[in-house]
Amino acid sequence: MREARAPGFWPLATVFGLFVLFMYGPMLTIFVLSFQGPEGGLTFPLRGLSLHWFRKLAEGLGTVDIGGAFQRSLMLGAVVMAFTVVLSVLAGLAFRKKLTGGNLLFYVTVASLIMPSIIVSLGIGLQFRLLDTGIKAMLPESMLEDYGTALGLLTSALGAHLTWTLPFGLLIMFAVFNRFNPAYEEAARDLGATPWQSFRFVVLPLIGPSVVGIGMFGFTLSWDEIARTSQAIGDVNTLPLELQGLTSTVTTPSIYALGTVTTIVSFLVMGVAVGLAMALGKRQKKGRT
Repeated sequence: MREARAPGFWPLATVFGLFVLFMYGPMLTIFVLSFQGPEGGLTFPLRGLSLHWFRKLAEGLGTVDIGGAFQRSLMLGAVVMAFTVVLSVLAGLAFRKKLTGGNLLFYVTVASLIMPSIIVSLGIGLQFRLLDTGIKAMLPESMLEDYGTALGLLTSALGAHLTWTLPFGLLIMFAVFNRFNPAYEEAARDLGATPWQSFRFVVLPLIGPSVVGIGMFGFTLSWDEIARTSQAIGDVNTLPLELQGLTSTVTTPSIYALGTVTTIVSFLVMGVAVGLAMALGKRQKKGRT
């Protein structure tokens, strides 16, 4: 016999369904409209189905260098991912011991999560402009013409993105090590393993799925970031900034095609991360049996 539904089941199911529709409905709309025919517009109904606007996107959107922006975002996302993983793991290992001033350091690190993103971006941009002023004051006149700015993709923009991704990585690592059983490391040391060998062959495989998750967060948060990038990147743009600028100039479904491509990249990264995490999880189970 099937149990009767609780009285509140259908109202809660309706609210949940509306919530899912609110979250994913706009994304699905963009996907569908990006496949408009050559005569299609920015709204429904669809006028044919084709890949016409994806071909237009590949040809370029006026003077906007979509390919260059795409490459810059990929590079920045990869570098942010690497820094986030390495620094989060090292911080997680360090905070396993009681550190003098550790609580203050933790709160300072995660404080950027509650700061308005645009304020963080403005502050970082201002810092690097002050740095430019100091550098120019020290350079001889013969070198001033060749000096541009310290603002850039892998300087100020990288720092701005790390203020967003690192707190998430730290929180994940702290949660992982909070439930980590140190008996595995003690057993490795009893068998003669060095601290490095203990980390490489015992700790890292056990925290591997979480490390993959941190990498996924680092890339996807950087890939989609606009506010923290806007004032801290200098004279180049990432793909989200180009997409934001195109919303006021492009009046064809090409912009929907661009949105579809960027979303597919995010899903691919998430799929690879989930697959790798599952593989590492299965490897852990085999190792324990």
